[in-house]
Amino acid sequence: MATLGDYLQTADWKTEKHVPVIELKEPVKKGEPVAVHVSVGAEIPHPHTTEHHIRYIKLFYKPEGEKFIVHLGSYLFEAHGESVAGANQGSAKCEPAVTATITLEKPGQLLAVSYCNIHGLWENSKEITFA
Repeated sequence: MATLGDYLQTADWKTEKHVPVIELKEPVKKGEPVAVHVSVGAEIPHPHTTEHHIRYIKLFYKPEGEKFIVHLGSYLFEAHGESVAGANQGSAKCEPAVTATITLEKPGQLLAVSYCNIHGLWENSKEITFA
């Protein structure tokens, strides 16, 4: 029986346009807010069309020494150029990028998942240590 993990794809975000890129100002300090920017297509732009787009990004945190991950947020991108005039004729498109402000009490690992309506689920992670 397959699990969700069987369908998660990963690659270097500098060569693959579907991988979520996790960026933040380091060093991270325990108990202090930090802005985390997650985007898709940082190095190679991803299409933003009615037919081919990033639908969402989800951000998680796995605290060091704990069993379970923490779901930090889900970010939906709803506008892809749709219009009554036809596909890609709309006046608005969402860019697959989000900035979330979080406060961490333990070092650990940020994990991001993005979903492309054509190419499925993609993941990336970033280790977080405290200054």
